[in-house]
Amino acid sequence: MKQRNKNLFKGRQFTAEIILWAVRWYLQFPITYRDLERMFSDRGVQVEHTTLFRWIQAYAPELDKRIRPHLRMTNGSWRVDETYIRAKGEWVYLYRAVDATGQTIDFLLSPKRDAAAARRFFRRALGQPHSVNPRTITVDKNAAYPIATRVMKRKGALWRFAKLRQVTFLNNIVEQDHRRIKRLARPGLGFKSFLTATQTIAGYEAMAMIRKEQVVGAPANDMVTQRNFIATLFGTAA
Repeated sequence: MKQRNKNLFKGRQFTAEIILWAVRWYLQFPITYRDLERMFSDRGVQVEHTTLFRWIQAYAPELDKRIRPHLRMTNGSWRVDETYIRAKGEWVYLYRAVDATGQTIDFLLSPKRDAAAARRFFRRALGQPHSVNPRTITVDKNAAYPIATRVMKRKGALWRFAKLRQVTFLNNIVEQDHRRIKRLARPGLGFKSFLTATQTIAGYEAMAMIRKEQVVGAPANDMVTQRNFIATLFGTAA
């Protein structure tokens, strides 16, 4: 683990502490890379916005991966919905699921909005260690969801007694939760590629889970403890 952490920052001009500071702030607040460049300059650190972009692409998905084992268990009442994200000038679909208390279950960016995409998302969500096989899945009127759940029940991937509820107003929890992610994405005026969007959103979601008190050891309103926790995840001194 120590060797892997060392290699993760090997060859970087800046220290792990500075890099992780940039990652935490960019993924928490609705700012641009140029905003962050100016914030660094104010602290006497000269770093180009293009370098900041490369840091986010490298470390945002890594943060998401490393934070997963520390997530609190979610419950069996899923609220599933998809929202639109612009990538390379086109709209793509961000599938997201939260439980009845608003805790994040999982997310998936997809170029399509169909039954195959819904199945991929459900399979991914069911595979998370902090999720359980749901007793209810609340969705909107998208016809792809009944098709996807029937197939998954037939294959034994989804509990056969799980109830699918297509009641739009019951999904207010997840629809409100979309706003947090879209607010962070808005200053950038869209992503340059599907891969860029995927990697950045993974970081948005990871920091959002911290803000929702979902991460054991990282209190939502204690920035110092969050900093130390993330430093520990990456095997560095805070």
